Amino acid sequence: MNITETINQIQPLDQAAMNAARERQNQLTKPAGSLGRLEELSIQLAGIQRKPMPVINEKAIIVMAGDHGVVAEGVSAYPQEVTPQMVLNFLNGGAAINVLTRHIGARVVVVDMGIASEGEMTSPLLIRRRVGLGTANLAQGPAMSRAQAEESIQSGIEIALAEISNGADILGTGDMGIGNTTPSAAIAACILGRTPEDIVGRGTGVDDAGLARKINVVRRGLKINKPNIEDGIDILTKIGGFEIGGLAGVMIGAASKHVPVMTDGFISTAAALIAATLAPNCRQYLIAAHRSLEKGHGMMLDWLGLKPLLEFNLRLGEGTGSALGISMAEAACKILNEMATFGEAGVSRKD
Repeated sequence: MNITETINQIQPLDQAAMNAARERQNQLTKPAGSLGRLEELSIQLAGIQRKPMPVINEKAIIVMAGDHGVVAEGVSAYPQEVTPQMVLNFLNGGAAINVLTRHIGARVVVVDMGIASEGEMTSPLLIRRRVGLGTANLAQGPAMSRAQAEESIQSGIEIALAEISNGADILGTGDMGIGNTTPSAAIAACILGRTPEDIVGRGTGVDDAGLARKINVVRRGLKINKPNIEDGIDILTKIGGFEIGGLAGVMIGAASKHVPVMTDGFISTAAALIAATLAPNCRQYLIAAHRSLEKGHGMMLDWLGLKPLLEFNLRLGEGTGSALGISMAEAACKILNEMATFGEAGVSRKD
């Protein structure tokens, strides 16, 4: 299916399933509402999966990697060669995301969306969807062609559908790409209508001079490229990244199949802004794992109407927040499904 066909398959959440889940929550052996966000989350998952008793067994976190020409502007504290080095770390099982996915019993799906390396990594675990050798410098012109933007989104859709066909009940999003907080900030400033100063943060830990450069680069990129705020693909074309487009596609693809997506931090949320601009209904299928320390992330979540599950001061990316959020989603389902009702347990209710 192409992008438009996939978007057209996204439906509103199933209200009957949500009502049934809510009614069961009110029958469980606890004061009504006493499990707070776990109750809300279970009801949302019921609506997404379109069944009163949602389940999460198979979990997959899709980590998409891509490089960015904008690193030439000095916007990152790390060199670009860190991108392929960290991807190899993912493939070898040594990164934080590997530890956390082992902890929650999920699989990591690593995708090369556009690493700027002429060499090919040979691991059979790597999915190769390379759109190009990194994006162009958004401070000097469009980051990519419209065809490349569409290709990145389509690749994300196809990868999501493949994981769902392999049994995934929930998908998490993760990223790797030196410099990718800059295009993410540009996307947020564009869609939210905020100034670069409102959104741009320190990313990998740039100093004050680096922060000033990032703000100036985002301002220049928006001025030079003039992305069309009504057109998510144009925004991605002008100021985005290949992995950002891929993650947007994952969200759209999952929503089309009634599968929830646990979003990670700043970069994943920039992808969510693109996805929601293209397919407003997909917002209902998104769950924000956490609020990042990156400046502007909270404003992005507010625009999407998402309330983060965790406040852990995370800012690593990789899907680390997604992994922790998925553990909360699984717990929410188990509470709804496995906890006894007052009638089943023979427990008196309050008068």
